[in-house]
Amino acid sequence: MSKGRILFVTQEITPYLKESHMANIGRYLPQGIQETGKEIRTFMPRFGNINERRNQLHEVIRLSGMNLIINDQDHPLIIKVASIQSARMQIYFIDNEDYFQRKAVFADKSNVFYDDNDERVIFFSRGVIETVKKLSWSPEVIHCHGWMTSLIPLYIKKAVKDNPLFADTKIVISLYDDDFKETMNKDFATKIKLPGITAKDTKQYKTPTYVNVMKAAIDFSDGIILGSETINKELLTYAQNSGKPLLSFQTKEKYIGAYAKFYDELLITETVVS
Repeated sequence: MSKGRILFVTQEITPYLKESHMANIGRYLPQGIQETGKEIRTFMPRFGNINERRNQLHEVIRLSGMNLIINDQDHPLIIKVASIQSARMQIYFIDNEDYFQRKAVFADKSNVFYDDNDERVIFFSRGVIETVKKLSWSPEVIHCHGWMTSLIPLYIKKAVKDNPLFADTKIVISLYDDDFKETMNKDFATKIKLPGITAKDTKQYKTPTYVNVMKAAIDFSDGIILGSETINKELLTYAQNSGKPLLSFQTKEKYIGAYAKFYDELLITETVVS
């Protein structure tokens, strides 16, 4: 039996971004799961306000060099890595000069939501998947944290479903209180298209609000975790009515063990069904 391979994809990890509930989970959950004997990989965007020198990021040349085409434009994929020595853990960073060099995360200094956040989500999600393919590493569970990861479930279930690396992968989406009020670019549903993705699959993205993109993430996930004590009420109802396995909010003292058990139950259920 496999020892278990868990891929964590998150939009925030401390100490690379300011401390938050999601960032703390992004930091300590992978370590806790690794300490149970499972093999892990962890990815986040290389936002421009991350200090590369202080955090000792360096480019991984053998993984970089691919171009991703988004909206008919080529965008070079750059992979960087840093180590959290105390946890014996590496963090992979998805980087690109067009999308991740600005000195902020999702909005400018006037708090105006970036117009290209839709393409940044696409680039990040596809970049993670392409990097995992280059690593030839087959995750049994992919655990997504934050709306920046919301396209991962769609791409895994539709665009790369025939790739042996992802054939049996289970997707878990954590829901947080990370709402944004804006609506992303109206062409989002067209931009995310890849072979294997149909018009029906992109229905939720035609009006790309926070709630709609997260509803779509739920649709293509195998399990749902309530990562925050309070989340969007409409999204909570949608998750509860989805019929998918759902783990309620867990306290700081209990969440690592509860999440590990949740992963195992998803994998055991699939084994019994198949």
